[in-house]
Amino acid sequence: MFSKILIANRGEIACRIIHTAHRMGIRCVAVYSDADADARHVAMADEAFHIGPAPSSESYLKADKIIEIAKESGAQAIHPGYGFLSENTQFAEACEANNIVFIGPPSSAIAAMGSKSAAKAIMEKAGVPLVPGYHGDDQSPDTLRQEAEKCGFPLLLKAVAGGGGKGMRVVERMEDVDDALAAAKRESKNAFGNPDMLIERYLTQPRHVEIQVFCDQSGKGVYLAERDCSVQRRHQKVLEEAPAPGLSEETRKAMGEAAVKAAQAINYVGAGTVEFLYDVDGSFFFMEMNTRLQVEHPVTEMVTGQDLVEWQLKVAWGEPLPLEQSQVKTRGHALEARIYAEDPDQDFLPATGNLRYLSTPDESAHVRVDTGVTEGDDISIHYDPMIAKLIVWDETRDQAINRMVQALEHYRIAGVKTNIRFLHALADAQPFREAELTTGFIEDHRDLLFPKSKLDTHKALVLAAGFVLEQRKSREVISTDPWSPFARQNSWRMNSEYAQPLQLQVGDDIHDLKILERDDRYQVYVGGSVYNLTMRLDDDYLQAVINGHRISVHGNLHNDQLVLFYEGDTFNCTLYKESYGFEEMAGEGSLAAPMNGAIVAVQAKVGDKVKAGQSLVIMEAMKMEHAIKAPADGVVTDIFFAEGDQVSEGAELIAIEVTEEEAG
Repeated sequence: MFSKILIANRGEIACRIIHTAHRMGIRCVAVYSDADADARHVAMADEAFHIGPAPSSESYLKADKIIEIAKESGAQAIHPGYGFLSENTQFAEACEANNIVFIGPPSSAIAAMGSKSAAKAIMEKAGVPLVPGYHGDDQSPDTLRQEAEKCGFPLLLKAVAGGGGKGMRVVERMEDVDDALAAAKRESKNAFGNPDMLIERYLTQPRHVEIQVFCDQSGKGVYLAERDCSVQRRHQKVLEEAPAPGLSEETRKAMGEAAVKAAQAINYVGAGTVEFLYDVDGSFFFMEMNTRLQVEHPVTEMVTGQDLVEWQLKVAWGEPLPLEQSQVKTRGHALEARIYAEDPDQDFLPATGNLRYLSTPDESAHVRVDTGVTEGDDISIHYDPMIAKLIVWDETRDQAINRMVQALEHYRIAGVKTNIRFLHALADAQPFREAELTTGFIEDHRDLLFPKSKLDTHKALVLAAGFVLEQRKSREVISTDPWSPFARQNSWRMNSEYAQPLQLQVGDDIHDLKILERDDRYQVYVGGSVYNLTMRLDDDYLQAVINGHRISVHGNLHNDQLVLFYEGDTFNCTLYKESYGFEEMAGEGSLAAPMNGAIVAVQAKVGDKVKAGQSLVIMEAMKMEHAIKAPADGVVTDIFFAEGDQVSEGAELIAIEVTEEEAG
């Protein structure tokens, strides 16, 4: 077995690989960019090498530099993880040329599946069922338009070299094809260096079911159950599970055998995933093959009891597959939720910030957390905004869902927006519990997945006031006289009752509270009502009784920003002071950058008349494009940035003079 490997990746997957390698007695070499100097994967590795500036194009995508470091460190093999260079044919070839084992398939297999159109042709020849569409080499606009019309609508434009939802567009009408093609090609060229497209019929109620396959160097192959990854946003998976609910054993077997046939058709070696679209009538169609370990591989590990990274290392060393097909068994049900720094209420816009507070559920045989970050780390614009993967297992699907709901309630983050509340609503939604799964699940159930807060606003304000007061008490200066009121921070006054004022800002609203402290309890006045409050604060855990209702929350107070966590929900407020001088980031009729990123295109010029909803600026952040649209009809009066410029969240991009009709 290898004695030392290099991991050409970062974050969660680098930590995941190190965990197994160390268990097997293998030393690990990490690489890191400027942004990752203090990252968790660097601390976990036996040694680490600086590889370049923060942008991945100048660090984690520098194949020559990684090969050089592998040779310098004495690493016998390179594990690419997923993303970055994991499906790069030239990198696999460079490893082979330098006598370094690439822990993945041969470069020929990556090349065969790297082009989605070429992959379709190979699968068709191997007898694997395909979705109708166009997978040809002729990429002229006229040909693509003709093929789009021939395919029929709705259709899916998909980057030939793509993945992760990038370079993909669903098109409903012929008149939208040109704009969608231009956007998808541009996004694909930026992300993969290849603008070529393929066209497929877009199934309206499909499920995304994929098969984990493994092949060894002798050509033997097995499949390790299937995963359902239907719950997606922007064609990116959000919640995955194994096994896929509702599949017959016949379908499961047919799909698995088709997947192994697909892998063997390209002389595959190592871990791979064959993805299928599964239609309502039980038919399934080859979609693509990912020639690497998948983000969602832990759900397969949980139901099979196998360590897939260990399998990768053994197969790369030349050992046979650890199990025959007849020995592969599954038990129970597993789910994985991807915890992202993003704002679901703003169309899942990626978020950046500092993880100033991070508390995760306790790990056990039922709960697993795969992460690459620790409290205090920054989520930057340079990499994918995934914070962690939360994986749960139990005997049945219902029990596993309950585990997931509970675990999400115990996952608490402050300092950056996350999708935890959304994931909680998703896992607990009745249609999900009943396995009514399609790739359109999120759009079909938006009302259920974006619920109102579980906390009554007044009760939340009372709890917020209680948390602030109890935390202040815990930080009081200890007096030589423990009963002296003079060192306390509760606005105590001699010979009078004094209702302490407190202003809390929630969104744009400022709430005036008055708090009267009496012995071991408080009276809180808010919105014309009075609330009797008793409570106890242990670190970040507040146990309170409000007018006889016992309720418990966790909280984090930092620089006057307070976040309360309650049953997967959050309540955010600010201790308001007049001196803060709160201002709007951008005035009426202007467009502000919703996140840090780069300007890809400016689609207007000064003097243009624009309509509400018209796309004016295309921004790129975290490898995804985002259209910034006109808030109202008007005339462009100023443009403050140009294509290629880097902008910060809140920066004014374009000023618009709103027309009289719109303004009035």
